[in-house]
Amino acid sequence: MIYIGTDIVQISRIHKIINDKGQHFLSHIFTKYEQRICNKKVSSHIHYSGKYAAKEAVKKILLNLNDGENIALNSIEIKNKENGAPIVALSGKTSGNLQVSISHTGDYATATAILEVK
Repeated sequence: MIYIGTDIVQISRIHKIINDKGQHFLSHIFTKYEQRICNKKVSSHIHYSGKYAAKEAVKKILLNLNDGENIALNSIEIKNKENGAPIVALSGKTSGNLQVSISHTGDYATATAILEVK
């Protein structure tokens, strides 16, 4: 069985929320690891937007698997390989191969997640 989740985020919306809510928003949505990675970037809001879209894409898959159980976005961690490729780390167990791809350009960040369960 293959599950797919996708999400698109307006970068300016995430930038505004970060400016308005600051650390409260960041800590509610992003892990300390994600914050450390994004804060190293010149335009951190762009990278936060990509990670946010990835979390939402993964959450859509998990909602299908968990019959609508509430899933906190900070329980989905988007890490990076040494080459920068995103990888998903979950606090709970999910059997199968879970992959995510993130892209951002201009006004939007988008992500697609795919879970293959055998």
